[in-house]
Amino acid sequence: MESPVLAVENFCAFFGENQILKDINISISNNLVTALMGPSGCGKTTLIRCVNRMHELIPGARVSGNMHLKGEDVYAMEPIFLRRKIGMVFQKPNPFPMMSIYDNVIAGYKLNGLRLGRDEFDNIVERSLKNAALWNEVKDALHRKGTFLSGGQQQRLCIARALAMNPEILLLDEPTSALDPKSTSHIEELIVELKKNVTMLLVTHNIAQAARVSDFTAFIYLGELVEFGPTEKMFTVPKDKRTEEYLTGKFG
Repeated sequence: MESPVLAVENFCAFFGENQILKDINISISNNLVTALMGPSGCGKTTLIRCVNRMHELIPGARVSGNMHLKGEDVYAMEPIFLRRKIGMVFQKPNPFPMMSIYDNVIAGYKLNGLRLGRDEFDNIVERSLKNAALWNEVKDALHRKGTFLSGGQQQRLCIARALAMNPEILLLDEPTSALDPKSTSHIEELIVELKKNVTMLLVTHNIAQAARVSDFTAFIYLGELVEFGPTEKMFTVPKDKRTEEYLTGKFG
């Protein structure tokens, strides 16, 4: 059995006295898409923000338990180094508005002070935009600002920016919730394609989306991991009544 890319053990997260995540245990396997599902406020976004240690940036936030990335303790790593290994794409497309498409893609290198030659940067930009299925649309406009792109293209630019650092894991926090159906479909196709090269954690409230793109699903309710398993199995024969009620739209 291959060791997991991400192992989460007895993990809890708090804001002050308020406990958001309760004793989460989950193993994320290589080159698979794991969907995190559950009603609003259940803790799924908090969980991925703990994975790349953004949670602790909020005053009063703390965690307990263990989290390991390929055997390394996430909470013993230098956060800047960790965030190179764990890319993040947010709900709303957020290309850096003053930067060109080209500079957006390599922003992680510049922000980390990583110096490379022009040819290397050219290669990274082309590879990342191709991996994000955006190259053909923007290759003649690399020095225009990223904000001139459509919403769906901007989100693919943000995915390219995350991929440029060659992350071990890509965190996607409801990446299509601000997009129209056609752009959503593009991003979903891209997610399926990308898992050949990168492991993904996808927060989604869209049950149909989880069914279409994920290999495994974790159902979180009121901060607890209710059920975790292969998506197809969970969606057809859920073990827990709460999972079944959520999937059939009784709450959420």
